[in-house]
Amino acid sequence: MTPADITVVIPALNEQSAIRQSVFSAVSAGATEVLVSDGGSRDNTVEMAAEAGASSVVRSLPGRGLQMNAAARLARGKFILFLHADNELSKQSLEQICVYEKAAWGAFQQQIDSRRKIYRVIEWGNDLRVRWRNVPFGDQGIFVRRSLFEALGGFAEMPLMEDVELSHRLRKIEAPVLLRGPLKISARRWEKKGVVRQTVTNWMIQLSYSRGVPVEQLAQKYYGS
Repeated sequence: MTPADITVVIPALNEQSAIRQSVFSAVSAGATEVLVSDGGSRDNTVEMAAEAGASSVVRSLPGRGLQMNAAARLARGKFILFLHADNELSKQSLEQICVYEKAAWGAFQQQIDSRRKIYRVIEWGNDLRVRWRNVPFGDQGIFVRRSLFEALGGFAEMPLMEDVELSHRLRKIEAPVLLRGPLKISARRWEKKGVVRQTVTNWMIQLSYSRGVPVEQLAQKYYGS
């Protein structure tokens, strides 16, 4: 198995400031199939994705679950790696998956793009969540064997927590592998909302989801907070 056997799927919506680097990072890591799933961008996301080397830009209704499923249906790789538009793969990341080609699924350690020490704590906590609870989030670059992803019916097409819902199904089959990456992740949401406020919001949403609060209500709080 080589990096060419891994399809990278990137959902995007109005991501012209980030999509070029995200796509380029996948190509630089050795991906030959990079599928960007656009949810109706009104900026230059589509054009920039194509210029950066995306194999194809898929048109979809907005919503990460919908968008990722739309692109995944076209994937030909043995594995599909779902990469957020404001994330970047390291050059060795796909090679790391190849080493664990017998694994069912997994994710990467993060490197939040900031020197602030608080982010090192967040990175550590996210690693711990994967190791202890077997639940990686979407911004950790979830990758999964394509045959398994298809057998499970893909992502639940819900407005939020589609990554957590998929992780809960996958962990019943096998624990995820956590690769060193690192996966570079933008600090923009934390910086915009405030690190403490955003982190507490994330925790409360996770707790509410585990208690059965409707995801539509959680999505309104998350995106509108």
